[in-house]
Amino acid sequence: MRRRGLIALTCVFVLGSAVAIHLLAANAQPPPTPIYNPYPPGILPPNLDSEILRVRSEIRTVFDRYLEQWEALPAATVTGNPPTLQGNGYEAIRILGGLLNYDETMSPFKDEACAFCHMPYAGFSGPIPSVNLTMIAYPGSFHFRAGKRTAQRYTYSPRFPVFHLNGTKRAGVGGTLTGGNFWDGRSTGYKLQSPDAEQAQHPPVDTQEMGLPDTACIAFRLQATVYRPLFEEVWGAGSLDIEFPPETEGICNTPGGAAAFGGSATPIPLNFEDRTKADRVYDNWGQSISFLESSNDVSPFTSKVDASLQIPPAYTFTATEAAGRTLHSGKANCNSCHLDGLSTKLLPSQTDTGTPANTEPLFTCFGYANLGLPLNPRDAFYYQTTPDFFGFTPNPFGFGYKDLGVGTFLRSGFGSAPNPNSNFTQLAPTSDGQMQVSTERDVALTPPQCPTTEAGQFDSNGKPIPYFQKEFFHNGYIKSLKQLVHFYNTRDVFAFNVTSGHCPAGKTEKVDCWPMPEVPNNIDMTVGNLGLTDQEENELVTVLQTENDGFLRPYPNIDTFTGTCQTGGDARTQGNETLIPAPEPAAPCASAICGVAPTPGPSPIP
Repeated sequence: MRRRGLIALTCVFVLGSAVAIHLLAANAQPPPTPIYNPYPPGILPPNLDSEILRVRSEIRTVFDRYLEQWEALPAATVTGNPPTLQGNGYEAIRILGGLLNYDETMSPFKDEACAFCHMPYAGFSGPIPSVNLTMIAYPGSFHFRAGKRTAQRYTYSPRFPVFHLNGTKRAGVGGTLTGGNFWDGRSTGYKLQSPDAEQAQHPPVDTQEMGLPDTACIAFRLQATVYRPLFEEVWGAGSLDIEFPPETEGICNTPGGAAAFGGSATPIPLNFEDRTKADRVYDNWGQSISFLESSNDVSPFTSKVDASLQIPPAYTFTATEAAGRTLHSGKANCNSCHLDGLSTKLLPSQTDTGTPANTEPLFTCFGYANLGLPLNPRDAFYYQTTPDFFGFTPNPFGFGYKDLGVGTFLRSGFGSAPNPNSNFTQLAPTSDGQMQVSTERDVALTPPQCPTTEAGQFDSNGKPIPYFQKEFFHNGYIKSLKQLVHFYNTRDVFAFNVTSGHCPAGKTEKVDCWPMPEVPNNIDMTVGNLGLTDQEENELVTVLQTENDGFLRPYPNIDTFTGTCQTGGDARTQGNETLIPAPEPAAPCASAICGVAPTPGPSPIP
């Protein structure tokens, strides 16, 4: 058995003229000051503080569960050459990944874990319904900095390959970029050969998220954790033996981007040997969390689809589900991007006489597409145009910021990350606006007490079914799966040259009016006018629900939701009560984004 304990810390940090005192005990409240709130009324939800505390409590519940698993884990036997944790190596690193993922101390104010934006009951996407309706991106450790995109699900993300160019597809524009993690592909996996492990390395030092100013802060914080022995058991005795200078505590208690750092990404003054060890620890951090995400705790292949593929089948689709699956691989053309690995759209003269493949379908092509989504003026990032308490301005461009997705990353542009392969830079103009084709798996996953994502649903007795409000696509513009399918189906049928909030009189946004795309280049024309009926749209929503994990056995930690479900409304207009008008006409794209070579084209970015 292993001993555990709680560490309560009270930290006073003094840096230059900035003084902030924060209680860092396990149950500490978020600091009441300073607060960064550059937002107009209505951007931040009124229950944000209480919802943050709710999710933090749920995170501590899961963290404690992993501690208990570690306590019950037999001591490892290290044997072989290369040395291997014989017998329980898988369990050791899975549990370590869980502890890292749910550890709130890995942020400046020890108030935000990776899991804050990715909880199991939401399919490891955003866990706060009111945030999903309003500010879109989740608040970081320093309240209320926030990112610019939705919290992307990381179920099955370890299956995405290293970011690479498939030169045989779309050869006329240089090929198709494939693999990587994040909406914009910036986690390429070039170094660790795992985009998912690299993905885990970004949020801890993202100024808008966990916000640590130096990657070495992870090793520094790990030195004080109760589970340090497990980390060193997995990654080697002495791996955390790093001599940190006395000012490290104050540095790591300060969010990244602070003016006092002068733009340095390595403000902790470590010698070469200790910096090298801290870098290795950071790689181990990413690898541990990636192992968790590839395990049955996150990516278990336990949906109705998986059950139907067992031999003999453990589930038979209903008539509605079967009709939806036919649409998915046929008329709706979903299977051209969200590959099921099982079926192909055949020619009229062909007959499918095959049997189900021995496969675990991932429902993605690992590629990227610009679906032509409108700019969402609800996104909190547009309003972060003034300096915060630490002298940092998250978005100096306001609505001049345009999310070019992969294109911005290929240019090593603002809000993304450095591109480690200059050969890809030339592809930026043909990649502008493209975002990752996420897996469909668990897109509809919700807490058990809120069994759907869709407003206005009723059970067989006519009783309203409570729903959990999610957000979809990279900018959260879509608020229900019905809207998502309807957008694919009618984007070009109901296209209007207006921005969000300005549909003509007599038209209803997201029903018979789709505002113009934020990025008009490279729009995917395989969707937009599919000719689906209302019933067929509903059948496709049902199909997405068959891809939720948890059918064959309970989904781990899905029981931790302690919030409130929603009722009422209509899935077609779900969330429309929170629509606000975007600038009209659209603000021009800032030169720091659209003026970076190779510049966007052929259409200008409005």
